[in-house]
Amino acid sequence: MRIVRYHAYGPSSVLQPEEAEVPAYGPHEVLVRTEAIGVDHADVQRRSGRFPLGAPALPYCPSADVSGTVVEVGAEVTGLTPGTRVTVWKAPQAYAEYVAAPADRVLPLPEGLDPAEATLVGAPGRVALNLLRTARMAPGETVLVHSGAGAVGHIAVQAARALGAGRVIATAGSARKLDFIRDTLGADQAVDYTDPHWPDRIEGGGVDVILDGIGGPQLLTDVALLAPYGRLMVFGGSGGDAQQPSIPVLDLLSMRQVIGFSMATLMNSRPDLASSALADLLSLVSTGQIRPTIHARIPLPQAAEAHTLLESRQPMGRVVLTA
Repeated sequence: MRIVRYHAYGPSSVLQPEEAEVPAYGPHEVLVRTEAIGVDHADVQRRSGRFPLGAPALPYCPSADVSGTVVEVGAEVTGLTPGTRVTVWKAPQAYAEYVAAPADRVLPLPEGLDPAEATLVGAPGRVALNLLRTARMAPGETVLVHSGAGAVGHIAVQAARALGAGRVIATAGSARKLDFIRDTLGADQAVDYTDPHWPDRIEGGGVDVILDGIGGPQLLTDVALLAPYGRLMVFGGSGGDAQQPSIPVLDLLSMRQVIGFSMATLMNSRPDLASSALADLLSLVSTGQIRPTIHARIPLPQAAEAHTLLESRQPMGRVVLTA
């Protein structure tokens, strides 16, 4: 089978297609023939060797959300059979024509979603909805989503609206993305974060919930934007800053909260909450209240082009590889 790996950290060109054996699978795993593979900014950071949590051991094939068809199932697997079309949350060694994945990460493909769209039911959709649930967003509250045109962001904007937010505000860095956030996603306000005075453009006073997967110095600005009892959800560092700022305790005394979020931690520590949010996500998708957007579909052997595209900061929605 074809697989894409890198043997050194560096530019997107280090991603190279190779031939490999179809992966073995265990008694609690399934073998899936991939059709669509989600590409995330974390993949780009790992490839370049600047992932905030550390670079992976080499050689490396990224883990990713995939969609495809079950080929074989392990002896202890129930509820999944060969021929079932599925989506897999963070399959290991996923830039490949076949993946072996734990059965508890495999979900039958939601009705009406094509494989590329279904990858967004993986990490981006689960993260977006669980961020809002962890923040205990209440109907009528104001929500600010950073990178509102991105894979997580464009789902979060729609989810906040569907869950009853009073105002949904999102940031982006180009006129095209700002139009997408307003006209396609339905945000009440879209703010250009490249404007150094962007915080002054936020309408309606303090913000109740902020979703930030960028990190860096912006976190201090986020804290200042919070209303009393506001919650800042920090879930990543796509801005590339390995060193995050210290938040002065005095800035939190007006009942502001800063909450870190990890989907993996939630899955491991509170699988009941993760399962409940997944059911809600699937309902929102099936009723059309959340519509996943695919920016580009790129053949697997050209994975380097997908990384280059993400690094350009041009995509709206998700970039996927097709196998």
